[in-house]
Amino acid sequence: MLSVQIVLFDGFDLLDAIAPYEVFCAAEMFADGALNVEFVTAEGPRPVPSGTNGLIIEASGQLKPERAGIILVPGASGDVDGDGSDSVPAILVRAMNTALSGLIRQALLQQDAVVATVCGGSLLLAMGGLLEGRRAVTHHLGMDLLGSTGAIPIQARVVDDGNLVTGGGVTSGLDVALHLVERELGPRIAHAVEELFEFERRGTVWREKGMTPRTQKALSSNDLNASDTVTTPGAPTETAALENRHNTTQASAFNGDWDTTIATPVGKMQVRLSISTRNGIIQGTATQGDETVAFMNPLLQGDKLAWSLQISKPMRLNLRFEVAAEGNLMTGLAKAGVLPGSKLTGKRVS
Repeated sequence: MLSVQIVLFDGFDLLDAIAPYEVFCAAEMFADGALNVEFVTAEGPRPVPSGTNGLIIEASGQLKPERAGIILVPGASGDVDGDGSDSVPAILVRAMNTALSGLIRQALLQQDAVVATVCGGSLLLAMGGLLEGRRAVTHHLGMDLLGSTGAIPIQARVVDDGNLVTGGGVTSGLDVALHLVERELGPRIAHAVEELFEFERRGTVWREKGMTPRTQKALSSNDLNASDTVTTPGAPTETAALENRHNTTQASAFNGDWDTTIATPVGKMQVRLSISTRNGIIQGTATQGDETVAFMNPLLQGDKLAWSLQISKPMRLNLRFEVAAEGNLMTGLAKAGVLPGSKLTGKRVS
């Protein structure tokens, strides 16, 4: 019997979970009980408030990552524009910081398990460092953020990357579930469900199979040629280096060690920045706890210093920094995709 576990967490999106649930229940009916579907949580049986007016769904079991079958993770429902505790990013991070990330990590290591996501569900996994190097899709508003986590964003309704199947916006849950029904039980069962629901799947499921389109080959070739001029991580590009050599005086304003605080929607991070200028070239590192990461492509833009930085705490992200220094005070922003900008403040360490 095919097991389907639909994971719930506080603030989950109702349609992300309910639409696949109905598809799998219909498939169970047409397939004479060949599959079993249930709502689960990382903690075990409990009432789970959704992010849609707090409507509660009762989870009947605990997520079993070692169980063969399908595990489906929905996204969150909340404030799209804000950066408070009820915002979608904050809800996803809270879910990521539970036992859920570890359980999904175990499931992805199982040969006979498939992890599926709908909408922001892929962001939940990606922010936990689970999708690095994996092809995936999410809601269109989160695609930049998805790429910032090290995942490979694919513009498609459904992306099938083997034991990882991801869907785009909220209604893609129907397409994800129907694709999985066809993949696991065959096209006739999937077609019967489509007929029952009077629904036709949208788009082509993207898979890394078949011929590569000519335009993508050209892009890959251009990317390869461009990589010839890329220096080691943390070192500036040739263009950035040339520009920085003409701005040595301005750059010196940033030299030194800085104790900074980055206020994010999910809490504050204490980071030590170490910045130096050698032969007109700006270099820097960021230290958080026992982890030190080099700046990527630091570039002086007028009176501001900008760089990118890969972090793993409180989530795995590629952040873009832009700061200004006045005397021994530093202010600026750190941003990733559609996440609200995080305010940075700091003081130079004497």
